[in-house]
Amino acid sequence: MFDNFDLMIEALGAGMWTTVWVTLTSYAIALAIGMVLVVMHVSPAFPARWAANAYTQLFRNVPLLAVLFIMYFGLPKVGIVADNWVWALLGLGMYTGAFVGETMRSGINSIPLGQAEAARSLGLTFGQSLSTVILPQSVRAVIPPLGSLLIALVKNSALVLAIGVPELTARSRRLIEDTQSRFDLWGVIICVTVGYLLIALVLSYLVRIAEKRTAFVR
Repeated sequence: MFDNFDLMIEALGAGMWTTVWVTLTSYAIALAIGMVLVVMHVSPAFPARWAANAYTQLFRNVPLLAVLFIMYFGLPKVGIVADNWVWALLGLGMYTGAFVGETMRSGINSIPLGQAEAARSLGLTFGQSLSTVILPQSVRAVIPPLGSLLIALVKNSALVLAIGVPELTARSRRLIEDTQSRFDLWGVIICVTVGYLLIALVLSYLVRIAEKRTAFVR
């Protein structure tokens, strides 16, 4: 069943590291975008709120694969050229960022209104009350759903194979199509499944640790 097992593990191991790197890098981009979106969402300026809502509605209602195709195939047609790795990271990050922004906004909405009123009574500006009072509390409240988005991103990262990024699923496809090396189909499928499971379990464990630590601080 596991023909050429050592070669299979070597190829899939490289794919796992690529999946982890793509996931964590694009998630960092998503967190940055989400932070900007949530500030825009609660901003007193109507244009900022409108722009944040438009961005969120766009990326929440367009399939991720379509986003990747538009970036990889469409943008070069108008003179915006970049490597497929760049489009993969930006596509995943911008898509997930819309969900991160909504998650963090729900966290802000869970903070009692008295917190903001108390901050204003102390003379804090909107930016100061948001950064020192509201956001720190809201982030602690949304760590579990943010962790769920991270796990979902692990699975969504498989779609970047469509634009040529050699992550875990792309590596497995190449092994299955490599008839000369005669890799067993079920052997590859089982190894890929175990690979994704390991990544998800490790990240879930780290999220639980973060949740417990922030709960202690709270």
